Amino acid sequence: MITHTGSCHCGRVSFEVVAPAKLQVSECNCSICSKAGFLHLIVPAGRFKLLSGKDDLTNYQFNTATAKHLFCSVCGIKSFYVPRSHPDGFSVNARCLDPDTIEGMTTTQINGREWEQQFPDGRGEYE
Repeated sequence: MITHTGSCHCGRVSFEVVAPAKLQVSECNCSICSKAGFLHLIVPAGRFKLLSGKDDLTNYQFNTATAKHLFCSVCGIKSFYVPRSHPDGFSVNARCLDPDTIEGMTTTQINGREWEQQFPDGRGEYE
């Protein structure tokens, strides 16, 4: 495990995440993830640290209003959010990580359009 850094496009929102150098991420086909091109790196809250930009974040919620979609209010990038599948953790957009610590990335497809049928309890598992 190593510490990766990342940020939104304008850099006001920055963070650290502890994860392997070779990342395992998920690409979801749900409406918001597919439109945003989000690559999920889901981690427990203890492995995520917001470094700057707390006051620049804005929250968007829809459907069950469980997930907290956090966007930079300046540049509009969603670098991370609190997913409904892991309300005690974070999903970091791997595309927002600084590339110098990433040794590789494997992507798995997730069928988020049919989330409720796959996970009736509303929760997935940490990888």
